[in-house]
Amino acid sequence: MNLKKLKQAEAAFLASYPQGFEDPEIRVIGKKHNMPRMVAQVQDSFAKTRFKHSGAIVDDMARYIGRSSMISLFEKPKFRDLVRSLNSAEREALAAGFSNLLHGKKQMGFEMVLSILQSRKLAKWSLLTILPVYFHPRREVFVKPTTAKGVIEYFELSDLTYRPQPSWAFYEAYRSQILDMQSRVSHSLSPNNAAFTGFLMMSLRALKP
Repeated sequence: MNLKKLKQAEAAFLASYPQGFEDPEIRVIGKKHNMPRMVAQVQDSFAKTRFKHSGAIVDDMARYIGRSSMISLFEKPKFRDLVRSLNSAEREALAAGFSNLLHGKKQMGFEMVLSILQSRKLAKWSLLTILPVYFHPRREVFVKPTTAKGVIEYFELSDLTYRPQPSWAFYEAYRSQILDMQSRVSHSLSPNNAAFTGFLMMSLRALKP
């Protein structure tokens, strides 16, 4: 990681928005994403005890992906149609994978959910990572392809090469470096991990020539 570039990005952001994500201008942007409400709803709907009913879990996955401001308008209906196309065994497999991703063996869960998405040619980083970042907003990270590629290149993240095909190995390494970057800047830039990657995205737009 190029720490000098990160500190330059921090200084530039705080010069424009001294209170970080509590700054009035940034809070207006934040209202569009409504993270507190999404976090509360997702944490309630996907609590461990809820996974007794796999059908409801899978339907709720489609519902919250449909509500997310961070998922493209093209991907939302595709995921909804994927859910509708699943047979009962596939719905159970998707719910079991998602349960592990949130509450159990994370790599196994990631790969189970990925397998279902691959079966419908919908293996997208955004669809894999959006619900975990709502459920664990300070532990997981949202992988937006354009942002991830730009962050890796501009901030010179070591031993990371972005690939469109999702993999646990990349996710784990990318998350580790994002959390490391977050620990080196003001807490006002990271009320949650989605906000911190938003700060990085805004910095890329402002600083890259």
